Amino acid sequence: MEDLLLRTVPGLAEQWRGATPDEVEQLERIAGRPLPRFYRWFLSRMGQSMGPLAYPSQDFSARRVLDCYSRKLVAPNPRFLLIGYESDEMMPLHAFYDLDAPARGDATVTARYARGEDDPIDRFETFHEMLSWSSLFRFRFEQMSQQCEGTLYLEDADLLSLLAPVLSSLGFTQPITTGRYCGLYERADAVMLCGGTPRENLENVRTFLLGGSNAGVLRRILGEVAKQSSLEVEVNTWTPALR
Repeated sequence: MEDLLLRTVPGLAEQWRGATPDEVEQLERIAGRPLPRFYRWFLSRMGQSMGPLAYPSQDFSARRVLDCYSRKLVAPNPRFLLIGYESDEMMPLHAFYDLDAPARGDATVTARYARGEDDPIDRFETFHEMLSWSSLFRFRFEQMSQQCEGTLYLEDADLLSLLAPVLSSLGFTQPITTGRYCGLYERADAVMLCGGTPRENLENVRTFLLGGSNAGVLRRILGEVAKQSSLEVEVNTWTPALR
């Protein structure tokens, strides 16, 4: 994970700043249980500043989270722990850990209003998948000359387990280990991001973003996926539009 971020995000090593040990201890007291191992790593590296990886309207700093609890903007909850404060007043859905949904030394990230007067909306199965997805989206996918968005479909199957070997045969690598809802794949001239929402009962569908140097490269990749696997591939949008 750290290797991926430092390789992908320009200037991160010079700009990220970790939280203090006292801030980490305060967060653990609020959680009422040990913090996920990955969250401790995140706080040690980016708990004060995420540098260029920072989200435009969400603040994941320990200081902001603790301030929200001290001002009683968020009530302590044995299940949900605030990790990112959303400043957009039109849609103030903050990022919370669901500590009752642990996964691989981490936990599911959900979106909720501050007072919890809504059902949580799962975003990613883990926080480290969320950050890795964001880094590849912002610093690789969005920089590609040609992009497309679409869906992969197959009834009653673990879709990403069928996709991964095909992409591997095409020279893609997976920079981090992910679960069944998130797939990250990259090679020098292309990057593919796949996602699904945990606990939404949509096991047979995964969305994808694919970026590359030109449309021909993307067509060949998708053609091989369709040919070598049993997945149904549907492209919904090309950017820029194909002529």
